[in-house]
Amino acid sequence: MSAHDRWAGTDGRLRRQLRQPAHPWAFAPGQGMIQPHDHVHMDRALMLAERGRGQTSPNPMVGAVVVSADGRLIGSGYHEHAGGPHAEIHALRMAPDARGATLYCTLEPCCHTGRTGPCVDRIEAAGIARVVAAVEDPNPLVAGAGFTHLRAHGIEVDVGLRRKVAMVQNRAFFTFVRTSRPFVILKAAMSSDGYIAQGPGVRTALSSAASLRHAQGVRAEIDAIGVGSGTVLVDDPLLTAREVYRHRPLARVVFDRRLRTPATARLFSTIAHGPVIIFTARETADACPGRVAALESVGASVEPCEDLPSAFRRLGERGITSLLLEGGAALHQAAWDADLVDYVQVYVAPRVIGQSGVPFLPDRSLSLVALADGRTTVCGADVLMEGYVHRVD
Repeated sequence: MSAHDRWAGTDGRLRRQLRQPAHPWAFAPGQGMIQPHDHVHMDRALMLAERGRGQTSPNPMVGAVVVSADGRLIGSGYHEHAGGPHAEIHALRMAPDARGATLYCTLEPCCHTGRTGPCVDRIEAAGIARVVAAVEDPNPLVAGAGFTHLRAHGIEVDVGLRRKVAMVQNRAFFTFVRTSRPFVILKAAMSSDGYIAQGPGVRTALSSAASLRHAQGVRAEIDAIGVGSGTVLVDDPLLTAREVYRHRPLARVVFDRRLRTPATARLFSTIAHGPVIIFTARETADACPGRVAALESVGASVEPCEDLPSAFRRLGERGITSLLLEGGAALHQAAWDADLVDYVQVYVAPRVIGQSGVPFLPDRSLSLVALADGRTTVCGADVLMEGYVHRVD
């Protein structure tokens, strides 16, 4: 199963959300009347937005549909990649005559000039009579100003249809804009009795082939993978996306306060797949200029930082909107204690390790059953348990 298929609804998640009943005559917050056919067109726009998954960062995924005054679908499109035309522009280019039509879009149309011009000007020029949007853009450069512009030019605006679905679809973007750090997914493979390895420093394979394929699908979509130096020393991973299509470079991040990562680590043989960033303590970098130089000579970017929150903020400054935190135990615990984890994915294998093993989050501060919007999925012989720590709504 491809990354696109998994997130676009082959596993039923997005389609289940789209099928959730909504009152056909519900008012959007503070706006006009939402009618039954509006749901159909917004759902189409949400499905179109999914086609951009894994390709638009640091921009959001957006879908748009243009429907004529007599109810015909005359244009559709989605944001294909950062820097390219926005979804509204694709949809309007496809529409032969949009005068009096309704534009459905999954995010507020932009009203500022970035790498592309403002969408609101094109919407006005096309003669659109009504805009139905799922959610306001949290970007401070927009943040309701797009809607204000449209209303000021005589265009009816309804906001809030499928709001939660649209926000979950762009969970990384909303977290990134609001917190200036990536959306963080804590990922682990665990035995049925709660251990992630047979012992400290012991490489332990737990996941089934199906779980490994699923995990690679997640790698195909996120901006960066993060591991601790212990994982590099024990597993010597490549940290690449394999057996899946990936459109963009994948950043690899090593959290290494003591600068233990060797310049001979295998991940440096994969620099062509994306940058390798090593965060270390400032005092370590100052005391070990030779190690810093050796790592930089093989392509690493060594970044001194004060703590884990400052490292995550630095990733945000680099435009990294999503981070898959793959371990090990110390890094998981540090991120959890710092309240930096937004989502948890744990692959539980039908295997017992025993009390000599390395526990997953030793203080048991995470209860998988308490995760918001939690769900379980069978992955071969394993069970994937996942859910939100910080909800996106």
